[in-house]
Amino acid sequence: MHRLLRALAASGYAEPAAGGSYRPGPRLLGLAAGVLADDAATRRAGPVLEELRVRTGLFASHAVRDDRALVHLRVHAPAHGPALDLRPGTRESVTAGAAGLALLAALPGEDAEALLTGPDGVPADEATRTALAAAARDGYAFDSADPWRDRRALAAPVRDAADRPVGVLVLTGLAFTFDEAAAHLYGPMVRSAAAAVSAGLAAQPGARLGLVAEPYQGTGRNR
Repeated sequence: MHRLLRALAASGYAEPAAGGSYRPGPRLLGLAAGVLADDAATRRAGPVLEELRVRTGLFASHAVRDDRALVHLRVHAPAHGPALDLRPGTRESVTAGAAGLALLAALPGEDAEALLTGPDGVPADEATRTALAAAARDGYAFDSADPWRDRRALAAPVRDAADRPVGVLVLTGLAFTFDEAAAHLYGPMVRSAAAAVSAGLAAQPGARLGLVAEPYQGTGRNR
């Protein structure tokens, strides 16, 4: 493994880091940036995310599903305000918060159920199912108030021409400022923004629509 990492570092795809570890190198980062720049959903989400950032003063991001996780591909951070640890490449569980709830609520029932039931076979609790029902009704999801979390998020699904969810637009801010009143104000805004991105994707033939994986089938192994 170390020999492979040294070869990657020699080619610019990795570089040495503290403690004998390695991190992505400039060529790998450039390759990733090039792929994202050519992605239809990411391109169309860019101006929408910037408008959301300006209008709300919150972090605005576009995330897609990768199996049982969500990956934030593009993040627009506010010019002033708190420094949250949210950047391109940030991952979170699809069952962890508003972004995952928005996606799950838009999936067909059997696909959502497969993800809601964890690898250990434990089904989702009643609070999660209540939140999913609210997200399906409202067209967006909002994190529940949790005193142990420093942030809250609100998200709405992006869909393709066949009405399949292919990602989510997400607003993220500090929990003590992002309250229920703010959610009622921003929810319809994010829902409309996601609908605009969806309409643009549906009108673009052959668009590659993100990294949505096949539903988890409970095979007992990581996919």
